[in-house]
Amino acid sequence: MDLGPLFEPKTLAVFGVSASNYHHPANEIFSKNQHRYPVTVYGINPGREMIGGQKIHHSIADIPERIDLAVIAVRADLVPDVLFECIKANVRSAVIISGGFKEVGRQDLQNRIVTIAREASFPFIGPNCLGIYVPDHVDTFFLPSERMIKPLKGNISFVSQSGGILVDQMIKFTADGIGFAKAISIGNKALIGEIDLLNYFSTDPATDVIAFYIEGFGENEGRQFVLNAEKCGKPVIVIKSGKSPGGSRAVSSHTASLAGDYANFSAALSQHGIIEATSERELVSFCESLSENPTKHIEGRVGIITVSGGHGAMAVDACASHGIAVPNLPKHKQEEIRKDLNPSAREIAALSNPIDLTGSGVDDDFVTTARALLDMDDIDSIIVLLLPYIPGITSDLGAKLSLIAREYNKPLIAYVPNVEKYEMLIEGFELNGVAVSPSIEGAVLMIEALRRNKP
Repeated sequence: MDLGPLFEPKTLAVFGVSASNYHHPANEIFSKNQHRYPVTVYGINPGREMIGGQKIHHSIADIPERIDLAVIAVRADLVPDVLFECIKANVRSAVIISGGFKEVGRQDLQNRIVTIAREASFPFIGPNCLGIYVPDHVDTFFLPSERMIKPLKGNISFVSQSGGILVDQMIKFTADGIGFAKAISIGNKALIGEIDLLNYFSTDPATDVIAFYIEGFGENEGRQFVLNAEKCGKPVIVIKSGKSPGGSRAVSSHTASLAGDYANFSAALSQHGIIEATSERELVSFCESLSENPTKHIEGRVGIITVSGGHGAMAVDACASHGIAVPNLPKHKQEEIRKDLNPSAREIAALSNPIDLTGSGVDDDFVTTARALLDMDDIDSIIVLLLPYIPGITSDLGAKLSLIAREYNKPLIAYVPNVEKYEMLIEGFELNGVAVSPSIEGAVLMIEALRRNKP
């Protein structure tokens, strides 16, 4: 099956638009794509000519051009007939928003739409899902535009069984300045599932990192997913629910998935080099780090630069908890750094690693120290803990440090409190390909992602 039309449609047909319910899912999808995206959109309702001043077609056969993507938001029992109509009209793909299938015990109805689609090699996402969001191109989520937080265009494709989890992650990613290539809510994944999308995104030029929220797999799917992820050539990040007996029951009632044996699945992920996030914080940190460094792998020997001894100590503790080394600097290297510091910091800086430049540190001290650390074979990455309220630091420091890291081709991770006042400093890093975390733990997790990454 060709999945391209799902993500790159030029024409879109929306089944189920309503004259009596403006907030019907089909109306939201029809309206937002008509007004905000470059696709040509057609509404379909057998009983209406016009809705809200817009022409509505009685059937897909009435539309004057071939449709790339159909969005189906009608009652579950009507979906098979709509699928037949789409296939007969040479529609190329579909998203089935409608619920009322396997998740409520209607396995027979779900089997029927799968049989129809497979016989025609017709790809669809769903049912019981939000569908697809591609920045600046198409959005089948039935959520009102004014309430959605939409990530910028980026290089991460995120696949989620849960629409709610996906939307939450879109909010969290946006808050951290992380962009999406594609976001897909697959719901019951009756036809197209994680393995199909993994295979598609492994060759998608817009995708450098592939992330999954997984509730469960069908029989033998978990093993095949792990094997395909291992050889796909891009970082794959997985966060799994249904780890506990209660979580497993919740998963079953949500999308009718089998959660499976979590311990075995987790061990398989690790064995095959797939990165597992065990919390939302890890998920966001791992994705941001790898989106900036998708082909980087490090052993995890970190140099830490700070202006606060307390921040440095917390970073060392966090590194230790993840098995990340923070090597002590030899005396001659410490003296080499000390002689190039500004006079106010020279006598009071602690230079063993973490390097504490104290509140007297200035931009040039950071630059000097970063260059010295990156030049060491014993250091393969740097964490810079910046407190922008220190008087000697300017908003240009992010860009200065980023250029040095690029020169040495070693990863640099920055911690900067994420508030609007410090936005220029943060942008200096992010615009130059350096991941920034608003927490010390998050910065260490970004290093951990690079350590686990096995391109």
